[in-house]
Amino acid sequence: MNRLFYFSVALICALLLVFSYYLEFIKGLTPCPLCIFQRLAYLGVNIFCLVGFLHGPGMAGARIYSGLALLSAATGAGIAMRQVWLQHLPAELIPECGPDLAFMLAAFPIFEAIKMILTGSGECAEITWTFLSLSIAEWSLFWFAALSILLASHLFSRN
Repeated sequence: MNRLFYFSVALICALLLVFSYYLEFIKGLTPCPLCIFQRLAYLGVNIFCLVGFLHGPGMAGARIYSGLALLSAATGAGIAMRQVWLQHLPAELIPECGPDLAFMLAAFPIFEAIKMILTGSGECAEITWTFLSLSIAEWSLFWFAALSILLASHLFSRN
């Protein structure tokens, strides 16, 4: 049962990542720094669940894999919440666009660059794509919340 659960969650994350690359490379949408960090969070959930699927752990191992994947999903949810908040700011309160991700990582120490990235900038507030009137960040928040609920229920289940 653990293997099926981990495979399902890993498959969901893989499909979400594939869709993000479709939007980037086929539709031509350039991801902002917060979007890239959300991709890393999906990748973290994916990796922990793939390892759980391949390992087929018992109860203790399942709690470890679920806990680590939940930590990645919760981190992604926090990043997505920040981006949704930026997108809903009045126009006069949106921060100015900052330097791109590559420049920040090259020009600043890693922790300072991460802090700058997580603060967000004007480009993170842009809504370039919607589906059912929700932006990419709002959909990402939805999926991170759903994954967090699934992983938390698996983590705290008695089986």
